[in-house]
Amino acid sequence: SDNRIAAIGPIQESLQQELSNVKENIESTEFTTHDGMKTWKVDNISEKMAAAQSERQNSVYSQPFYSSPAGYKMRARLYLNGDGNARRTHMSLFFALMKGEYDSILKWPFNHKVTFCLLDQSGQNQHVIDSFRPDIKSTSFQRPTSEMNIASGIPNFFPLPMIQQDDNNYVKDDTMFIKIIVDFADVPKSILPFIFNLNPGLPSHVQQCLINEEIQKHDTSNK
Repeated sequence: SDNRIAAIGPIQESLQQELSNVKENIESTEFTTHDGMKTWKVDNISEKMAAAQSERQNSVYSQPFYSSPAGYKMRARLYLNGDGNARRTHMSLFFALMKGEYDSILKWPFNHKVTFCLLDQSGQNQHVIDSFRPDIKSTSFQRPTSEMNIASGIPNFFPLPMIQQDDNNYVKDDTMFIKIIVDFADVPKSILPFIFNLNPGLPSHVQQCLINEEIQKHDTSNK
């Protein structure tokens, strides 16, 4: 009977691992988007910040998201305590292309503007918005040959002291929200605040209609 009990241990471990994998797959599917936009909920900020400061874990990744059902596979990478020259001064935010199922029919190098937005949770809409355009000579934006390309983006995204202040507008209940938009339509910069102020509870096709209307208004007023 002792032998039987001993044999159950590894089986139980294996089942737990399998269960954990299934849970992870369900969660990543549940939070997957296919429109080039991602609202990333980053929770347990204090714990993750402590891990970054002690260098136990310098960065965290968002769940993968896609530009379309047959599009680019992407994710964001956040260094809460900064990366490189921004270490200990700024939060660094990067974008990484991942190997996807449809890469062989997509256009490379990847050449679309990426916009990050740290959402203001106070209702004052003082969102922190910054964008970058890919350097198409960089290996980061070529077709991925490994699971994920080297992440590239904005090292000095947001000053750390502002995140670490008590009662700041960006971390509430130990959680921050980061929105990532890959811009396939060259949206004018002046439209970005409108986009980030849209109610994320609206279905994505409704959001897209509102964005298109706003762009048309912008184009008309600039004629």
